[in-house]
Amino acid sequence: MADISPNPEFPQTLIPEIPEAPESNGQQEYSPLPADGGAWPLISFSHVSMSFGERQILDDVSFTVNRGETLCILGRSGVGKSVALRILMGFLKPQVGSIRVAGDEINAFSEEQMRVVRKKVTMVFQNGALFDSMNVRENVAFPLREHGGLAEDQIHEIVERLIKMVGAEDVSDALPASLSTGRKRAVAIARALAAQPEVVLYDEPTTMVDPIIARRLGNLIQRLKRQLGFTSIVVTHDMRFAERLADQVLFLDRGRGAYFGPLKGFLESSEPDIQQFLTLDAYQIPT
Repeated sequence: MADISPNPEFPQTLIPEIPEAPESNGQQEYSPLPADGGAWPLISFSHVSMSFGERQILDDVSFTVNRGETLCILGRSGVGKSVALRILMGFLKPQVGSIRVAGDEINAFSEEQMRVVRKKVTMVFQNGALFDSMNVRENVAFPLREHGGLAEDQIHEIVERLIKMVGAEDVSDALPASLSTGRKRAVAIARALAAQPEVVLYDEPTTMVDPIIARRLGNLIQRLKRQLGFTSIVVTHDMRFAERLADQVLFLDRGRGAYFGPLKGFLESSEPDIQQFLTLDAYQIPT
């Protein structure tokens, strides 16, 4: 079970409960995520298939993520890892399959209903997706101002603590264009946390960053899990990074779920495709 003891650096006591959006007038209503998680997995993909024209991206993929777990989605480039995250966020709609968040089927949700889901499930994109015209402080403050209900001094204190948590104090007045890729992702994590999510999705957090920054990002994701009980889905092709984080692994090969289960079982698998992936990941060019 994940350690969910309070983290003194995270300003939970300063962030009040954010009211849910009004119910949609659509045919399917969204019920807020239950506090206890109920009897179902927090995230569930069931027999999901997705294609763009004649190109099959995901082919009958299934996985679940329980509250407090970290799932790492592994595989080579172009096998549909990031597509799975975009489906969870409602940016893409699969042709086949069921996607549930805390038991609620979201595949047919309207954009209005998905906005409610995105208050609980947020995503850290590869490029950070920061607002170019806002500095670091303003980017992190944006979700707090969007939700409303906080005084400016409260917003300031929360923002400063989140920026400190991700180690970006020295760039808090900088614009995104002046930041390195690793710093952009750290700031994007701080902004994601300001929205008080239950689930954080990370899209290739270590791509195009140096090993030191990759380790820092990994440490941060681990702290969020151990100290705050966050549920995470991490898309990566970096096996060393995954070994530090994963409770469960989904290995995608040619769009299909070739393995889903505990990290230990993945590392010990004798399947040729998995062994080839592990071997290539471990290979180092001679100097």
